[in-house]
Amino acid sequence: MDNTALLLFVTATFVLAGFVKGVIGLGLPTIAVGILGVVMAPAQAAALLVVPNLVTNGWQIATGPKLAATLRRLWPMLLAICLGTWAGAGLLQQEKDGTATLWLGAALILYAAVGLKAAKLRVPAGWEGWLGPAVGFATGVVTAATGVFVLPAVPYLQALGFDKEELVQALGISFIVSTLALSLGLIGAGALNLTVAWQSALALAPALLGMGAGQFVRNRISPAAFRICFFTGLLALGAYLCWRSLA
Repeated sequence: MDNTALLLFVTATFVLAGFVKGVIGLGLPTIAVGILGVVMAPAQAAALLVVPNLVTNGWQIATGPKLAATLRRLWPMLLAICLGTWAGAGLLQQEKDGTATLWLGAALILYAAVGLKAAKLRVPAGWEGWLGPAVGFATGVVTAATGVFVLPAVPYLQALGFDKEELVQALGISFIVSTLALSLGLIGAGALNLTVAWQSALALAPALLGMGAGQFVRNRISPAAFRICFFTGLLALGAYLCWRSLA
């Protein structure tokens, strides 16, 4: 793939990923890393996502209703996300045999299965003190290995009983902490430098364009119908990545 084709491919990927985030409030890194993994190493894809992730999730946090209360509730999980990410630092770079892509595909399949099932999970009140850090650490390790930080954090946050706006804010907090923790790991491994940071900043425009379009569409179509299409496509993408890594 020549440079022009690669640029168009990356731009289209960020528009699509931003669109998905605009419609359902998450999915930017999942879609972007999954698709970009076809043409570049997962570590490169994750590095390109740093600026778009920080800006879009910062917006979600700033527009939420209960930032201080949510931080007080989630800080043990957030700290564990950092610890797990740093414990797994280098996994994206050191895997050369397709294992990272296999894990990424598996993560996408699991995420899609949860989305398609739409399970109504609830965390018992007495479990949150120990389950939050466990989920956070596991999310950090998955983040370090795949560049995707939705599992198991997203199902866990959905099970805490937040209302719609609180959940969107909680997701933004979790994602931005994961982004910062992963960025430090990528910097330490040499995958994120000033040149890559500038390329990531350039990816912000198509991501915001797609996000704006997604928000426009979200107000005009059935979210339930779109979620089915989205998670079915995500399931197919995860299966393809697993097949490619094993073939």
